Amino acid sequence: MIKVLSFALIACGVALLYFGGQSFHSLSNDVSRIVTGAPTDRTMILIVGGVAATIAGITGLAVSGRRR
Repeated sequence: MIKVLSFALIACGVALLYFGGQSFHSLSNDVSRIVTGAPTDRTMILIVGGVAATIAGITGLAVSGRRR
């Protein structure tokens, strides 16, 4: 059960990172970076959420592998 959840977290994390990368290169994000010097909040949430979900999934796989 833990392995399935870990793989799901990794898949969701990779998807969030993909959409965060797409958002990072969007026109609205380019305008935001020109005006404020920082990417939009949506972009940052997608990237940080993707990294967190991917790390949680990898950690779950590592922990479930050691229990055997």
